[in-house]
Amino acid sequence: MMEMDDRTQAIHAGLQAIVGSDQIFTGVATDRWSRDWTGQFEGMPLAVVRPGTCEEVAAILHLAGQYHVPVVPIAGNTGLNGGAYGAGSILVSIERMNRIREIRSGARVAVVEAGVIVGALDSAVAQYGLTFPLTFGAAGSAMIGGVLSTNAGGANVLRYGNVRDLCLGLEVVLPDGRVLDLMTALKKDNSGFDLRDLIIGAEGQLGIITAAVLKLHPRPLFHATALVALEDLREAPALLNAFQDASGNAVTAYEFMSRSYVAGYEKLMPTARRFFETSYPAVLLVELATVRNEEMGELLEAVLGDAMEREVVADAVIAQNDAQRQEMWALREAAAELAFRKHPVIDTDIAVPVDRVAEYIERIPKLMAAIDPDFTDISVAHLGDGNIHYTVWPSKNDPTINAALRAGIDALAVDMDGTFSAEHGVGLCKLPSMKLHKNCIALDVMRKIKAVLDPQNILNRKKTLPDV
Repeated sequence: MMEMDDRTQAIHAGLQAIVGSDQIFTGVATDRWSRDWTGQFEGMPLAVVRPGTCEEVAAILHLAGQYHVPVVPIAGNTGLNGGAYGAGSILVSIERMNRIREIRSGARVAVVEAGVIVGALDSAVAQYGLTFPLTFGAAGSAMIGGVLSTNAGGANVLRYGNVRDLCLGLEVVLPDGRVLDLMTALKKDNSGFDLRDLIIGAEGQLGIITAAVLKLHPRPLFHATALVALEDLREAPALLNAFQDASGNAVTAYEFMSRSYVAGYEKLMPTARRFFETSYPAVLLVELATVRNEEMGELLEAVLGDAMEREVVADAVIAQNDAQRQEMWALREAAAELAFRKHPVIDTDIAVPVDRVAEYIERIPKLMAAIDPDFTDISVAHLGDGNIHYTVWPSKNDPTINAALRAGIDALAVDMDGTFSAEHGVGLCKLPSMKLHKNCIALDVMRKIKAVLDPQNILNRKKTLPDV
């Protein structure tokens, strides 16, 4: 271990007294926490500490307040925007707080600690015929505390909403070490400010989430899944409405993949199945799900048949079994792997109104070409809710050009009545856009809330809220 000054030694001694020496990591032992998944943010923390209880988290924050040392909570470390970057800070990893405290199948709720992995929770409730329907590529490693802190979305938002809509209650340690107990399973509670929703999406700036009460849903028993090729993406909203009307709103996923995205996947995965002989401008992944109706496949086929007769759909492939369904999902869920296979990369997370997605996809390459004529790109979208993940690879690693590309992507979204941040959080990446585009009064209110709850500015400082 490197030589430490008296203050650092005192902090380490205090942490050891709270969690024990085997749950504290310093120096090179912090490597797996100090570098994020994207490889864009790397910095050695003062220490990584792994508490096992809410009380230990409270003691850590009380200690941090005594020494005015910054604290950064970290969960599965699957974020894309630098929200868990913690150079010089105490990184509080919640990975040991991974107990599912209770599954109440009759009420369809689960009481879990913040370190429970999203996919593990879904697997645990399957035996009760239930699902925790938060679906995205990192579900096998992302943790409940992390997804709540960013209000994560994913492919099933169309049917079930963001994680905010799946949360009934929270246990939160405030920056001063007090524990805020909001662990109710109530669907109606009008007793004052909604502090739960204030914490969700705050990216760990107002408190560290240690547990949650989560909604569960009936687990679909039947899926009807298809890949649908379009020549014109502008037809997609009406096609979604046709699926929803015919199925009684049973669409769980409505995902878009661009021509360049599909080509990139086929190059990255040369042995993967090719679903279409022709390259199309837009490929949609459509999935309907139900707990009881085995005729969803016939319904999907009927809607697609009608759309093909009207020349709205150019081609379609319906999954005939679960293996083919998984192949289709593998195509869509390779997005992060495709985006970060090359550097430099500008990976963004914007949203526009659903009926303007096609317009954005058409306009944004022209804007990029004006900044960097030799750029390349891919795009995917949660088309049902207007959330676009647009990825640009600049032709060279020029920070000025890179910043201009990101600024252009965000500005066009805002200009089209959208947002520069849809589901991944703000973190460090989007601070310039937050400063430029977020309503100044909203920023002022957020800063004041932060100052009241965290007057020492200990928790996840310099994230989300730009300097005045």
